[in-house]
Amino acid sequence: MIIDIVKSNFKIIIFGFVFTFFSCIGQSFFIGLFNSNIRDELNITHGEFGTIYGIATLCSSLTLIWLGKKIDDLKLINYSLLVVTFLSLAALFFSFVNGLIFLAIGIFFLRLSGQGLMTHTASVAISRFFERSRGKALSYTWIGMSFGEFFLPVIIVYFLTFIYWRSLWQGFAIIIILLLPIFTYLTIKEINIFSRENKTENNVKKNIDTIKSWTRKEVLKDLKFYSILPAMLASSFIITGIVINQTFIIESKDWGKFAIAKSFMIYSILTVATLFFSGFLVDKFTSRKLFPLLNVPLLLSLIVLMIFDHPNSAFVFMGFMGISNGLTNVLMSSLWAEIYGVNYLGSIKALTGSLMVFSTALATVVFGTLIDLGNSIENIAALCSIYTAISIIIVIIFQKNYRPVLQNKT
Repeated sequence: MIIDIVKSNFKIIIFGFVFTFFSCIGQSFFIGLFNSNIRDELNITHGEFGTIYGIATLCSSLTLIWLGKKIDDLKLINYSLLVVTFLSLAALFFSFVNGLIFLAIGIFFLRLSGQGLMTHTASVAISRFFERSRGKALSYTWIGMSFGEFFLPVIIVYFLTFIYWRSLWQGFAIIIILLLPIFTYLTIKEINIFSRENKTENNVKKNIDTIKSWTRKEVLKDLKFYSILPAMLASSFIITGIVINQTFIIESKDWGKFAIAKSFMIYSILTVATLFFSGFLVDKFTSRKLFPLLNVPLLLSLIVLMIFDHPNSAFVFMGFMGISNGLTNVLMSSLWAEIYGVNYLGSIKALTGSLMVFSTALATVVFGTLIDLGNSIENIAALCSIYTAISIIIVIIFQKNYRPVLQNKT
């Protein structure tokens, strides 16, 4: 079954995998690898860098609402080539930043093109193309990012020992513009908004055609959309806040300098395992039925962080977060297609994607403020646990309303 899915739809699956992998260039963990180099050269503090990063991320989230919608208007190949070109130019621009304003613009370009548009393009393309095997296809796609999270930090840190950081960014730009346009053309040149997975069941095409496709304006007027948001945003907000402030957590818990860094291996492994497992579950039970379980691992992670101080608890708490991360990537990418159809999926996911990016920017402010006010990590974890529990309760209350609306046939 798995082999058949991959073989018959190999090109678009590998397209999604590669796009999520290269999206790492705009992700926080990747840019953070150059943090000290940039601060030393521009003579700025941690606080100044964090403020610039937060503002640039916020601006990118707002811009994504408009640019992300264009995937519904353009052929996928044309849209993807524009995104690839943008990412290459962003990497090139970043190699020349020489002041606070240019740093802000460079981070804005990277966050928008990498974290925003590359993941947006991959997830919309896969969610729209697949229906029967959407869960498994999304799980294969998001492994690209997990692959990058696992290997890139080690590779980049090694390269930084003998290559100037600006030269590395110029190298990224060259690699992107030389490889990705050709790769994109070879994998999705025939794909359009009506293209669907190769399948044998006669009823699959019928199912996807009978589901009403909601416009973004209709979604914004729908109450169940707002019942989903707290649960959707919990993972990106809390995980970002914890990763950004991992030094504070380590010092508070007295875990040792490399405790969370080591536990990131468990985080990555369980993220990948969950991506595979949740893909099968989504195809068997649908995202709508699994959605109430989305933030349960996140809640367990926060409880561990709140109660336990033993150094080994870092592995448990980060492990649960990895499970939550894997579930979020697959379930949230699939859920919007299941509930609101696929014709306007780009504009809907542009909105939800921008909200998730905004939540990561907000997390740096909220967590930093709580820490500055003298809150312990246990208190912060308790507040996050309350929010997470409330988001789960809201989803349970509204679960019956998440059924798709059928098209009116005339």
